[in-house]
Amino acid sequence: MDKKKKGESIDQILPTTNEEEMKKMMKKLDKEQAYREHKCWRQYITVVISVCFVFFQFYATLTGHVTAQVLRASHLAFVQLLAFLLFPPSKKSPKNTLPWYDVALGLIGAACWLYIVINFQMYAHGSTNTLVSRTGNYTTVDVIIGVIGILILFESCRRIVGLPIMIIAATFVLYAFAGKYLPGFLHHRGYSLQRVVCHLFYNTEGIMGVPIGACSTFIFLFILFGALLDKTGIGQFFIDLCNAIAGGASGGPAKVAVLSSALLGTVSGSSVSNTVGSGSFTIPMMKKLGYKSSFAGAVEAAASTGGQLMPPIMGAAAFLMAESLGMPYINIVKAAIIPALLYFTGIFITVHLEAKKLGLKGLPREQLPKVGPLLLKSYMIIPLIVIIVFLCIGKTAVFAALMGILSCLAVGIGISVSDLAHGNKPTFGSKDIIQVMCTGARNIISVAIACGMAGIIIGIVTLTGLGLKLGAGLVSLAHGKLFLTLVFTMLASIILGMGAPTTANYLITSTITAAAIIQLNVEPLAAHMFAFYFGIIADVTPPVALAAIAGAAIAKAKPMKTAVNATKLAIGAFIIPYMFVYNSKMLMINASFTSIISIIITALIGMFGISVALEGYGFSFTGFLHGSKSSKVLILTFDIIERLLFATAGLLCIVPEAKSDVIGILMMAVLVFVQIARKSRQDKKHKESKD
Repeated sequence: MDKKKKGESIDQILPTTNEEEMKKMMKKLDKEQAYREHKCWRQYITVVISVCFVFFQFYATLTGHVTAQVLRASHLAFVQLLAFLLFPPSKKSPKNTLPWYDVALGLIGAACWLYIVINFQMYAHGSTNTLVSRTGNYTTVDVIIGVIGILILFESCRRIVGLPIMIIAATFVLYAFAGKYLPGFLHHRGYSLQRVVCHLFYNTEGIMGVPIGACSTFIFLFILFGALLDKTGIGQFFIDLCNAIAGGASGGPAKVAVLSSALLGTVSGSSVSNTVGSGSFTIPMMKKLGYKSSFAGAVEAAASTGGQLMPPIMGAAAFLMAESLGMPYINIVKAAIIPALLYFTGIFITVHLEAKKLGLKGLPREQLPKVGPLLLKSYMIIPLIVIIVFLCIGKTAVFAALMGILSCLAVGIGISVSDLAHGNKPTFGSKDIIQVMCTGARNIISVAIACGMAGIIIGIVTLTGLGLKLGAGLVSLAHGKLFLTLVFTMLASIILGMGAPTTANYLITSTITAAAIIQLNVEPLAAHMFAFYFGIIADVTPPVALAAIAGAAIAKAKPMKTAVNATKLAIGAFIIPYMFVYNSKMLMINASFTSIISIIITALIGMFGISVALEGYGFSFTGFLHGSKSSKVLILTFDIIERLLFATAGLLCIVPEAKSDVIGILMMAVLVFVQIARKSRQDKKHKESKD
């Protein structure tokens, strides 16, 4: 391990990935980031459209004068236009040109949705020849426009979201036509082209259903809020804060990666962008200290993926969960606290044990950010506090998001005033606000398209009754056993979630798999959280493992080895969902304060046991056994049988039951005592042989 010279700064200790390399990596691994960066006049066109998009959304939100159908259709019109102006047909397509056919596709796609807007406006002014007046008796023109609109939505999905959700949606559409030829529980009477297209395109049970409804209201506001937070520099503040807190501890950079990724997950809506954003800083630090490349990349990937599970924001999927279940968003936040705490504790303990095992030190204090100056910047977290407070007092997600945006703007203006007062150039101005609008408009595209595709799946499910049939089929395959149903659901969620963004991920898994669990009398929130967890964890699970691949690219490690290590680190995400399905108190459902505290303490002990089992290593303060007044650290290593027993004890502690907690804690205590006694005897014999 390299020795660091006293007085060196962190930047001098290691080479971090520069901004250009980060952009290239993001564009390669994340379809959402592979957008065109227009120059000259083309840039102004996309900027004007993006700004108009944001202003329209604010007008609709603040006035309430825009009906649901008009808002959703207008939202999709903006999204379709920007999708083709900003995203090329393939990775190999030139990023600095704008072909005529992309302009044409964008305009046609927008026009299809504006057709709905115009018809609703005509209806509002008393016209009798509108879509509303001929519901159930649509014309040939209506059907043609619907077909074109759906096909263009599919193409934008292929470009931006990816093939998995597009293939699944296409399969569902084919099922609507071919169901009458299928045997068994999949059979239905079949539907005409007119019925399928009009149900999907014009009905609020199709593309313009609940997902797009959520996307066009509070999800858009929260994405804009995230872009504003990032622009004010809160991401760097989180990294500096985590360095100040944990950078000097054993294996400090790995702990910084865990803490910063948990915090950055609040701002970032993507496991990959989270991995690249914080990993470009933390992964080289971990390697420099002595962690293996594949382990360093895995730590960042596992922690960054967990950022999607971390309250209070948890990405757009959590808002969709609240909308789907018809419950306040604060209930989702509360339910996610204990599982997220256990997930990150598991990773934190594992990297700590790995650091102890390798004898890794932290960074010297003089090379770390000072706590004092950071405390002066603590005003940066005010917008997050504002959102949490308003959600906790029962305000709507829309209101909380608006207050968060206003407080974020206030912080940005405050930063600029401070800059001017010190004679510096303002770091946050009107150009930054326009840039935030463009970023927010661009970031909503993939979410809206994923929501639209999910609307197609949901539309076919409601049209054919397939949801209940799939749920019944899955339960039948598991012979009505809850555990087997959960295993099948887990596998389906991981497969369906591979390569899909967080939002698409949840929408697919919850639509197809959550219904099966609910049929077995499981709490609906627990069922949706189960599907959500395993859809998210697909980002580190081989063979796709996009977050692990991003971590491996920065660490210069083998992708599959990194993915396997990340899966081991994220073991909590494979265990915790089973626990909260069997006992919903882990989600703070019908749980008292004392029971919640008890669950947290015993579950944390359980995660320690599982981490020890994974590492095969532990340590204990044992000076009192030798009659010494001062304690010393005794290193313990465990064989395969002891590791299996530790894993069993850990699982028993995580199960929120008093009997299992007592058994698990006693098992761990006995294992540690036996190991300490054995180690003491070995040390005594070794000392006697020397004498």
